[in-house]
Amino acid sequence: MKSTVIIPAYNEEKSIAKVIYDIPKDLISEVVVVNNNSIDNTVYEAEKAGATVLNEMVQGYGASCLAGIDYVKKKNCDVVVFLDGDYSDFPEETKLILEPIIKSDYDFVLGSRVLGKREKGALPIQSRFGSLVSGFLIKLFWNVKFTDLGPFRAIKLDKLLELNMKDKWYGWTVEMQIKAAKKNYKILEVPVSYRKRIGQSKVTGTVKGTFMASFIILKTIFVQIFKD
Repeated sequence: MKSTVIIPAYNEEKSIAKVIYDIPKDLISEVVVVNNNSIDNTVYEAEKAGATVLNEMVQGYGASCLAGIDYVKKKNCDVVVFLDGDYSDFPEETKLILEPIIKSDYDFVLGSRVLGKREKGALPIQSRFGSLVSGFLIKLFWNVKFTDLGPFRAIKLDKLLELNMKDKWYGWTVEMQIKAAKKNYKILEVPVSYRKRIGQSKVTGTVKGTFMASFIILKTIFVQIFKD
């Protein structure tokens, strides 16, 4: 199975090369970095590290992921891995994410930071609370248990395209999880390691970012509830 990594990136010049270099090349056919209006040297560092770089002008995490999907669906690819560009995830654990799909035919595998080993202070309380509330609502309405909304995840490309993803902001991760649950995909959570990111978080690093992310995530969940 051919696998491609998509990395949304906004001002990650200090970390993006580290992420790319640590991805196991024997498992991945291509690394795609989606530059989301960075004003630093993210593009240069990503290209120098060997990644394919796309540019997405619409600001937003989900918008970057959608741009990556538009590119990947035209390629010979079976599985898409999503990974952040801030070096908080451990790219070398890509094998943990891919193995259940390759060996046990899972459709969607989520890397759970809650279940894995975390560096002290790496996962702020607001992130853990958001995952707890989201997990409770998903379990309540769709009877699928999730412990995290972590960005490190893999999904079969054909299954991903079936989800018809729409969110262009912070609701992207929970939208994928809800839609996968609604379609009764074969889903698995695996523990992954997590460390403090390089640089300040655009979401939990500010009060405004935290509020906006929380609002959009909850809005995404309730939109899916009322669609049912």
